[in-house]
Amino acid sequence: MSDLDHWGSVMTNGSLSVLQQEMVQVIAAHAFFAREQIGKEVLDSKVLEVMGRVPRHEFVPVELAAYAYVDQPLPIGYEKTISQPFIIALMTDLMDIQPTDRVLEIGTGLGYHTAVLAELCGQVYSMEIIEELALQARKRLRPLGYKNIETRIANGEYGWPEHSPFDKIVVCAACELVPAAYITQLKPGGKMVIPTGLAEAQNLMVVERNLEGRVKTKEVLPVRFALMETAN
Repeated sequence: MSDLDHWGSVMTNGSLSVLQQEMVQVIAAHAFFAREQIGKEVLDSKVLEVMGRVPRHEFVPVELAAYAYVDQPLPIGYEKTISQPFIIALMTDLMDIQPTDRVLEIGTGLGYHTAVLAELCGQVYSMEIIEELALQARKRLRPLGYKNIETRIANGEYGWPEHSPFDKIVVCAACELVPAAYITQLKPGGKMVIPTGLAEAQNLMVVERNLEGRVKTKEVLPVRFALMETAN
């Protein structure tokens, strides 16, 4: 049986909900085993509920749809991937998103993490440098009816100053150092989650800006993201 035939069988059997819930259980188990690194045994229940609700199969290439709920990254073209569900859940959890938050996302991809964020916050501003991915993301997000997402096809290196400051920022591409533009666009009291480092040595980092404007950083765990494309 081909992958697409298998996926058709899954759809016919109405097993999507089961697959999503199995994915959530794997995420929870992964978090438990990484508890010393992430500083907690359990991710926020609101995040896990959203991960079990947003249809990840709508945000992967159709030929990979049978693997949508496996806890691994999947290629989406243009040398990019949709991140591993555990990493998306962890990054979202680390931001501690509130219902009124305005969130900047750097790296829309095909829009899966964008949808997860939109379920939790007041407004998402998402930037994607690759036009083809950005257009596909809009096409995939539109049928789901989100009214609190604004996307932009542009290099995210300098953020989106017109809509700053942001309560939370999530960066889905690795930077050697935390860009100063992101720090200035982060509201005092806000949090940013960003992978930093070189191609073979990256860490997921939480950046907090306190109410006085001072910045504190904390490394969470090793990760591997595509490097951020910068303006020429």
